[in-house]
Amino acid sequence: MAVGGAAAARLALLTPPFSGRSTLLQPSTCRVLIQKPRRRRRTSLRPISSSLVEEGQQLCFSDPEAALVEALLGIQGRGRAASSGQLQDVELAVETLENLGGVPDPTSSSLIEGRWQLIFTTRPGTASPIQRTFVGVDFFKIFQEVYLRTDDPRVSNIVKFSDAVGELKVEAAATIKDGKRILFQFDRAAFSLKFLPFKVPYPVPFRLLGDEAKGWLDTTYLSHTGNIRISRGNKGTTFVLQKKIEPRQRLLSAISVGTRVKEMIDELISSNQEEVKANSEILEGEWQLLWASQSENESWSSVVASGLKGLQILKKDGMVENQINLLPGLRICANGTLSETSESNLFMVQMNDGVVSFGALKLPLKMEVIFHLELLYIDNKIRISRSNKDMTLVHLHVTRPC
Repeated sequence: MAVGGAAAARLALLTPPFSGRSTLLQPSTCRVLIQKPRRRRRTSLRPISSSLVEEGQQLCFSDPEAALVEALLGIQGRGRAASSGQLQDVELAVETLENLGGVPDPTSSSLIEGRWQLIFTTRPGTASPIQRTFVGVDFFKIFQEVYLRTDDPRVSNIVKFSDAVGELKVEAAATIKDGKRILFQFDRAAFSLKFLPFKVPYPVPFRLLGDEAKGWLDTTYLSHTGNIRISRGNKGTTFVLQKKIEPRQRLLSAISVGTRVKEMIDELISSNQEEVKANSEILEGEWQLLWASQSENESWSSVVASGLKGLQILKKDGMVENQINLLPGLRICANGTLSETSESNLFMVQMNDGVVSFGALKLPLKMEVIFHLELLYIDNKIRISRSNKDMTLVHLHVTRPC
């Protein structure tokens, strides 16, 4: 987000265009986003509906919009920790939508108005210190409010610390230049803290910044449902924003900020209204642990054996390898097997041995750990499971570049 020149980039939304082919997107081409099950035969794993949002409403996406949402899933830090492959997928999805075209003249549409959550942003080297400080902090949610049809048109960037603490709002006077571009000049900012009955001014001398407090923001795509917006600005940054996010996005966001994770897990699992019936093949691949309900009192050998940290690799032959990188060059690995049981979605994991590696030095690690793993939810991005210690685990599927 930006605050104009150098300062305009301090809290607004901006970036250079991609090139690509143009195709007509019909406004009526819309579907509820359905998450397809992971590829593997012999599974009746139900496609998970990603349409369930607060108040029972549904999110409707065109196929290209759904492709963008899929590309964004699993990218932590709103893009800061994205791999080159993930960035390419997002850029392709963004390029496709921009070339298809959304709502004509988005600045003239009422759909652009409201509060938007920042889902993804690129970070060019020209980003301002304020942009890097706030947009780049994983554990804060970032929003942008756009209100153009008032006597005082405004674009505001909001850093939400938490529901209990409050937020920082940086406001800009806005002017519509044309069907896509909004000109803005930041002029005031304040903290709204729950424990104070008044606002606390944010100490930035906007009037003294001159052109540094000015900028522009282009809306290059606005969905016909008014739920997805792509914007680019004067500091060369691309922003992807949504008004509402689907359950998987809500879970990953909760994990990033460290609040309401269990609630979001329950919401996602409840969106799967049919029983999941999976076999060991559906689990194959590399899975990065994102969150565990507990592990503080576990020994390192138990942590690595149970896969409570790091990467878990499930192979076609039923072999399991858990990896934890403690320090650069220092890794602990545990090896074992995963097998199906007579109960649906319940697997037995037996870890037999391990190794501690430090460079070329390898030390064997003795272990004999057996536990059950219950699969609660799985798709091509996210896996939720529970161990027999009543510990809930959330994994993200890792896709390696070809």
